[in-house]
Amino acid sequence: MALRRLVAVLGVTVVLLAGCVRSPAHADPEPLRPQWRSLTLPVLPGTPGRLLLRDVAACAGHWFVVGGVADPEGETRPAAWTSADGLSWSSVPIAPSSFYGRRHVLYAAACRQGRLGAVGARNGGVHGNPRTGTWAQAPDGTLREVPAPFELYGGPRAVSVSRLVAGPGGWLVVGSRADGAAVWTSSDGERFTLREGVPELAGDGRGRTVGLDAVAVPPGWLVVGAVLPPHATAALPLAWTSVDGRAWRRVELPASDGRSQAQRVALVGGAVVVVGSLRDGFGVWRVVPPGGGAERIGAAGWRRVGGFAAAGPGVSSVHGLVSAAGGGLLAVTGDGARHGLWFSVDSGGSWRSMVLPVVVSDGGDTAVAAAFGGDRLVVVADDGAGSRAWWAAVPIVDR
Repeated sequence: MALRRLVAVLGVTVVLLAGCVRSPAHADPEPLRPQWRSLTLPVLPGTPGRLLLRDVAACAGHWFVVGGVADPEGETRPAAWTSADGLSWSSVPIAPSSFYGRRHVLYAAACRQGRLGAVGARNGGVHGNPRTGTWAQAPDGTLREVPAPFELYGGPRAVSVSRLVAGPGGWLVVGSRADGAAVWTSSDGERFTLREGVPELAGDGRGRTVGLDAVAVPPGWLVVGAVLPPHATAALPLAWTSVDGRAWRRVELPASDGRSQAQRVALVGGAVVVVGSLRDGFGVWRVVPPGGGAERIGAAGWRRVGGFAAAGPGVSSVHGLVSAAGGGLLAVTGDGARHGLWFSVDSGGSWRSMVLPVVVSDGGDTAVAAAFGGDRLVVVADDGAGSRAWWAAVPIVDR
């Protein structure tokens, strides 16, 4: 029951940070309007169906889009595409190895040294719970499902598998288990080890924790999420740091009245920037890692540095946070009404909204994801009726 209460509270608890409300006398700046250009993803082999685009990643001169295909009967299968320039795309060969793997929709992607990794899931079984697994790209370019025991990601202790990230030290999956935040670590992107019940990372007498996102901060990792203290109705934002993914240090981020959560994190301009939902919008935290990297990031270094408002009437959430080589930062958000894009050129201190190439509601089977690579920004969107992809030139300028 406590775990269910944590999940429920994290879905509705948000608060306004100081400085996020603008006076009516100060008009918001005009939205950024990139010159969006449509991308064509090649038709995949197999039964035709509706594309389900869910994530995009770029590294080392390689682009990847992942998702799935839903046929007219509602059956799904995993799908992925790759590009050397973000403009011309080809399909990635897919090699599932399990009953549910053949039905996965790939919803999280990361890449390292030009190699794709992904997380996929398909609901199934007696209780209809997600059957989750990871995928790794082989040297021949094929994206192969990684065989894994059911309880590595599922089973009675499963709660969520949120994001996959890559860094110099390998790969890390972040999510939650029955006793709180957890991670899965791997040096090769294939053999993952579950780290659950780890002191400081998992829940304890201070409350139940949840892990939502992560970023590589040499020489280790930084995870963000939240904690629901005992008998509380509101969550606190947290960050954790680790050198090896085994032992973790916990840091509480500054919160105005104890109600907010840290949902997405990125590196930009030498700083770690975190964006999370608040009651009437979104808040931003930032820290500049001292010499020594992740292990030396402490509570004293974190600052709330700004925020931006949500237009919709529902629960706000951050679906993505990606940085550009030139220092730009793009947040993908939902506000209960629709998805939005917000762009910052000063490491999260100030933000301008960016017009999406298509209106995408926030709810149901919809999704928006984005990635920067070189002089390109690629956005994929599923409005519930169909999926499409676009690119825009970087730097982002008004049109």
